[in-house]
Amino acid sequence: MILRSWRYIILILSVSLALVVGTVHYVVNTATSRQIYNDINQIPKNRVGLLLGTAKYNDKSKNIINVYYQHRIDAAVALYMAGKVDFIIVSGDNSTLYYNEPLLMKNDLIARGVPAKCIYMDNAGFRTLDSILRCRDVFGQTRFTIISQRFHNQRAVYIANHKNVQTVAFNAEDGDSFWDVAIREKMARVKMMLDLLMNKQAKLYGDNIEIQ
Repeated sequence: MILRSWRYIILILSVSLALVVGTVHYVVNTATSRQIYNDINQIPKNRVGLLLGTAKYNDKSKNIINVYYQHRIDAAVALYMAGKVDFIIVSGDNSTLYYNEPLLMKNDLIARGVPAKCIYMDNAGFRTLDSILRCRDVFGQTRFTIISQRFHNQRAVYIANHKNVQTVAFNAEDGDSFWDVAIREKMARVKMMLDLLMNKQAKLYGDNIEIQ
């Protein structure tokens, strides 16, 4: 009898979790659909693009590049070369001396022809929420273009919409581990909702940086 009761409780909790995850996923996709672009010719121009960071390597010892990283670099370069952004903020994790996402992104953008003077580093973009808030409060931007994969862009734009920031997003190509990433993304969206409800702030802010 007790075992049956526990099975019933687990079933109810599992169904409830699935409903929450599914609802959040639908709400985020629906709320941001008109702000997400695949076609570089259709996306409106913004002065600043925000390139969201991720690890460059899947296996650094074997020099295996993370395709999600590479596609984001490709997308940012394409936007700049098409005149859709004038400046790019590279935002990522630089929590240790040995791990610096913004510097890697900056160097790769320069190698692809984006002038160094047009690239600004955000070294405290530890999470998507941090990147959005710091772009607004540290770099003074209330209108910009977000650059990442579609699933990530949808979450980032949703955050921006709730933080009084006007954004559009340009989709980089996905990678070969899309389904694994998609599952993690669904849970990240639930956590995002909790962060927004709790009015969570960026971990670090600091002095204002003028983009000019």
